[in-house]
Amino acid sequence: MQRATPLEHRIDAIAHRLLQDASASGVRAWILEFGVFVLKQAWACIFGALLLIAIVAARLWYPDDALVARNDALTITAVLIQIGMLAARLETGREVWVVVMFHITGTAMELFKTDVGSWAYAADGILRIGGVPLFSGFMYAAVGSYMVRVHRLFDLGFTRYPARWLTTVVAAAIYLNFFTHHWWWDARWVLLGAVVLLWSPTIMHARVWRRTLRVPLLLVFAGVAVFIYLAENIGTWAGAWAYPDQVIAWQPVSASKLSSWFLLMIISVVMVTWVYPPRRPLPGRRTTEGADAAAAASAPSEVDQAPATGAAPAPPEPPRRRRRRRAGAGLPS
Repeated sequence: MQRATPLEHRIDAIAHRLLQDASASGVRAWILEFGVFVLKQAWACIFGALLLIAIVAARLWYPDDALVARNDALTITAVLIQIGMLAARLETGREVWVVVMFHITGTAMELFKTDVGSWAYAADGILRIGGVPLFSGFMYAAVGSYMVRVHRLFDLGFTRYPARWLTTVVAAAIYLNFFTHHWWWDARWVLLGAVVLLWSPTIMHARVWRRTLRVPLLLVFAGVAVFIYLAENIGTWAGAWAYPDQVIAWQPVSASKLSSWFLLMIISVVMVTWVYPPRRPLPGRRTTEGADAAAAASAPSEVDQAPATGAAPAPPEPPRRRRRRRAGAGLPS
């Protein structure tokens, strides 16, 4: 993997030593690939996971009569998590800039949305801007942190990625529509159509351990949106904020919010592409495309098969220079 932090280089070296003799085919190999995939996802989610744990812990155990208001405690906790990420070299300098951009754009949206009554926060604490506690911006920053970390942990590459200027125009229109639909026509379905039109040909290549997954990018957007929606349900249950229909008693967040999170994913992806421009997949990787690909990967190659009876053996190929393996990042590369 590329752009690894020093700590991730050390973790990766340990992982390589542990897995260097692991099976390269069969059921054990697939279990290993799945395990590495889950661990990399968890590593990418570390900022958001720690923040969500803090929100749930505050709901369950933070005293109502504490000297520091709960929202202020969550803000302080979010700042400490960010400082810890930097001190432990879990984020690069470029990633911090992405997190800051997410924080600013998210806070701006929060100020508007709370003002028009889309959702509300508890009115306690002093670390706030208007009706918005400062920890709310860190929830958007957590999405940005995940996006940039997953980009390098899986060495992402893309085929048929749309022009960045087009994606930027669509992302800007999506962000604007989050504001304007309150007093003008809601263009979300037109914007969803534009997203499908632009990104439907795009395939994402994600390297796990020995294999590289090829997945339609729109499917990835939808999957991440579902996980954010689930985290949103946990956050509202924990009382971090509430929608109007949750004020009297908590109930699951409306499934209509999935389209909002899907569109927010587009804004997130486009912002990341201006820090890490989309590139084509690196050559020479094994690609998993279902059972056929797995069978082909485990089948003997032509050079391994014995020559036909009576045929002269083929002359040996000239030796090739072996390419140096890239150092991995964070988890097995």
